[in-house]
Order: sequence, then C-alpha cells, then structure tokens
Amino acid sequence: MFEYTKTILKKVSFDATLFCKELQKALQRLLPYEIEELKIYIKSLILQNPELNQCLILLKP
Repeated sequence: MFEYTKTILKKVSFDATLFCKELQKALQRLLPYEIEELKIYIKSLILQNPELNQCLILLKP
C-alpha cells in the first residue's frame, strides 16, 4: 500500500489541492511506520515542487 501511495502522490504532485486530498486519504490508510516513511518521501517531493509545501500541515500530529 505504501508504494501505491507514493505512486499516486507522485502523479498528482502537479496540483497542490489534489495532492493534499490524496495525502489525507493516505494518512487514513497507512500504518504509523509507513506514515513516517511517507513524511521523508513528501519532503523530497516538496524540493521538486515547492507549491506542495502547504500540504505539510497535514503531517503534523
């Protein structure tokens, strides 16, 4: 499920609104250790697409 989530987030990274929606779905279905890995992955995506920075608020506990 983690790899699938990464694929989806990569595909929608062109649109910050869509990215945030998919990120919310991912946070509901992933396990806690997968969420930690996802945070690392998202930070690397943000380096490529700075407009996604607004979605980081969803990752706060």
